[in-house]
Amino acid sequence: MASDKSYLDYIMDQLSGLEDITYRPMMGEYIIYYQGKIVGGIYDDRFLVKPTASACSMMPDAEKELPYPGAKEMLLVDRIDDRAFLESLLHAMYGELPAPKKRK
Repeated sequence: MASDKSYLDYIMDQLSGLEDITYRPMMGEYIIYYQGKIVGGIYDDRFLVKPTASACSMMPDAEKELPYPGAKEMLLVDRIDDRAFLESLLHAMYGELPAPKKRK
């Protein structure tokens, strides 16, 4: 099931206080980038983030879910209405995320 664009728009609005927050559509879903690094995405109208140490620490009870069959587990962000929390979550995660891969 593809994600609804209005859900993406809501999440992007919640993250609008961050500099350089972007997304890229991918097979009906959306990959979310923060300063060029992939932090997570919108999958089946769920905001999922990579399970970094800081994300796990900030959301110790977060459900681990698969974005799609065969993928690695990600953390479900359930506090999507808390703009300050979302911004602090992405700030905390940023240093733990791998640098973007160079395109050939």
